[in-house]
Amino acid sequence: MMTWRHVTPEDFPLLARWLAEPHVARWWNHETSPEAVARDFGPSARREEPNEDLLSFLDGAPLGLLQRSFVHDYPEYLADLAPLTDVPPRAVAIDYLIGDPADVGRGLGPAMIRSAIEHVWAEHGDAQCVMVAVHADNIPSWRALEKAGLRRVASGEIEPDNPIDDRRHHVYRIDRPGPSVSRS
Repeated sequence: MMTWRHVTPEDFPLLARWLAEPHVARWWNHETSPEAVARDFGPSARREEPNEDLLSFLDGAPLGLLQRSFVHDYPEYLADLAPLTDVPPRAVAIDYLIGDPADVGRGLGPAMIRSAIEHVWAEHGDAQCVMVAVHADNIPSWRALEKAGLRRVASGEIEPDNPIDDRRHHVYRIDRPGPSVSRS
């Protein structure tokens, strides 16, 4: 069973270990010192930012990290997405990772993404859709999105997380189920 909870400062050593794993570091390009992790995840853990950092657990064991936020709360990200595709006013962006390399390639990514989306619908009744921009070369990530039910709605140039990458990205989206959601 997949469960979720907000990241706390006690989770920072776990996040640092995950961020240092080669399969994560390749795409997240994140500093892993205790100071850097506290700097980058502390405001969310203290609920001082509009984004949410959540840990996912599979049968009680830590599995991965989910970051989610309303796109319009981050104007730079909105400016990246808007030229490529329609971004509804209450669009939620997610980013995710599976921490332990032993959990990669076991079908857990799509399960975690599906659970994350269900969690968005349950906790954010005003969320219109979930959107994810993923680098075009990160094939395992965009395949996991497709297996989780998201559809590619655009491809274009977005500033990469890792400076070694070019700007090619795919944008994926899933709309909230129900008749009231615009299907743009």
